[in-house]
This record gives sequence, structure tokens and C-alpha cells, in this order.
Amino acid sequence: MPKKGITGHDGWVVTEALATALVALEQLPPKHQPRTHMEEIRKLLAAGALPETVNLHLAQAKCRLFPDLDPEAIYREYGIGDGVG
Repeated sequence: MPKKGITGHDGWVVTEALATALVALEQLPPKHQPRTHMEEIRKLLAAGALPETVNLHLAQAKCRLFPDLDPEAIYREYGIGDGVG
């Protein structure tokens, strides 16, 4: 059976990359944040993921970028109450 796209899970790869990029850009000092690009990334992320999973992708990205932070606190920050990812 032929795989869809290039990797067979292109949508997932792109969604995770967009979430990670957005979280990383949010860490820049405000005057260095490319706000227009960040809004475009947010739109692409929302278009490529189910609406109820966008915050989950963002929380998972932040956990990957900052492994020393408390994962449960990160999930709560993104409105995910049980802290499970």
C-alpha cells in the first residue's frame, strides 16, 4: 500500500514542527518576536490540527524544549487540566 505524502505521516510532522517553532519564537524578547510570522504559524497550526489538539501540541512542544520544567505546570498553562500528555 503506498504511503500518503513523503513520510506517511507528513501532517503530524508539520504540526509538531509548527508547534515547536511557535513555542520557541514565544521565548524571544517581545521586541524580537516576529509577530506577523507567529500569527501565520498559529493559523497554519490551527488549519492542520484538530481544534481541540492545538494546545496539546503546544504543551508537548514546550515540554520538549524545556525538559527541566514541570510538565504538569506546562499542561495547566495550556489549559490541559490533568497534566497528561
